[in-house]
Amino acid sequence: MTFEDNQVGILLKAIHFAAAKHMRQRRKSSDDIPYINHPIEVAFTLFEIGGIRDPATLTSAILHDTIEDTSTTAEELSTVFGQDICIIVLEVSDDKRLPKAERKRLQILNAPHKSIPARLVKLADKICNIRDIIHSPPPDWSAERQEEYLDWTAQVVNGLRGINPALENEYDTLLAEGRLKFSH
Repeated sequence: MTFEDNQVGILLKAIHFAAAKHMRQRRKSSDDIPYINHPIEVAFTLFEIGGIRDPATLTSAILHDTIEDTSTTAEELSTVFGQDICIIVLEVSDDKRLPKAERKRLQILNAPHKSIPARLVKLADKICNIRDIIHSPPPDWSAERQEEYLDWTAQVVNGLRGINPALENEYDTLLAEGRLKFSH
């Protein structure tokens, strides 16, 4: 399947928008990579591993951290990208007004109740996050904290299962690799 011009355009617009919003942000990794690499990797994981071709899902993957981690508002996102994409991004965004422990608890609790596009984006996000934890962890994270993060993602992903076997297999492979790394 090929994207129609407007579908390619919306993806390019999302990359441009997210790059501007995340311009001064860096990932919490030992490699100190530009933040924009992460949402692009999430969208690419959906496309390459998950076989996802839905433009709204891929666009939402590019934009998935804009509301949560930048000054972007839901109104702005809805105006620029439409209500459907805004809803998916809101579904995968944590409410930063809540304490971190509560946000993490809610991700576990709410995972099974999200729309399919939101579940796909969340699953690809967890894949990319644990890949980073395994291969380029934040320098200030102890092995114990990294292992706790892996355990928490497993709880979230358990609520996302049943939507894309290829993504789920990729997650399981990475989780096993991470657990092996921390068992030594």
